[in-house]
Amino acid sequence: MTAISILLRYTVVLTVLLKAWAITSSYNTAFLSPQKRTTTTPTRSLVHEASNRLSDSSLFLSDWSSFTALEDDDDDELLDTTDYAREEDSQQVKAQVGAGIAAPTIERPAEPICVPPGSQLELDEETVLGVLSACREELGTLFGYSAENRGVGITGGMDFVELDGPTVVIKLKGRYWHQRTTVLERVANYLQQRIPEIVEVTVEDPYQLTDEANEEW
Repeated sequence: MTAISILLRYTVVLTVLLKAWAITSSYNTAFLSPQKRTTTTPTRSLVHEASNRLSDSSLFLSDWSSFTALEDDDDDELLDTTDYAREEDSQQVKAQVGAGIAAPTIERPAEPICVPPGSQLELDEETVLGVLSACREELGTLFGYSAENRGVGITGGMDFVELDGPTVVIKLKGRYWHQRTTVLERVANYLQQRIPEIVEVTVEDPYQLTDEANEEW
């Protein structure tokens, strides 16, 4: 090892020792010297100022002492509070109750085409609309188009959506007493017995056949 290498090593060691001494000296000066008492003054001042600011900030805070929780009206909106007639009530009573309940709308009304089962009607949109109109009347117990049915809580309606080739697409809405799948089957059977070219009758959204959809009104 050369003399220059030895000298460099001692220089590095000396530099480290000097830095350590400087750090120790600063620590003693800050915490052990008499000046320590003077350094607490600005610290206390800062604490006092922060306390004042905290007190002032309370002026901008809301007073929650008189706060009362708002009632949640969303749940009430989902409840049907209508006082429906009972099944054993007379038709007159049912009609009186149902008169105050809006009938389901018909988006595309048409003149009813009333023909017996086994008829050979042509498959086109106008014919489907007419047969659906007759279906609403002849299968009236399924739907809420009569005041008597609405009086006991049947508010279901049916609308034509489109004719997709040999498939008729309809929409079910409102509340039914029967299963919605049963309603669809009855409507499909009615149409196919009069328009044999119809291959299928379906709904625009499978959700419309669920029990959850039946609770929406």
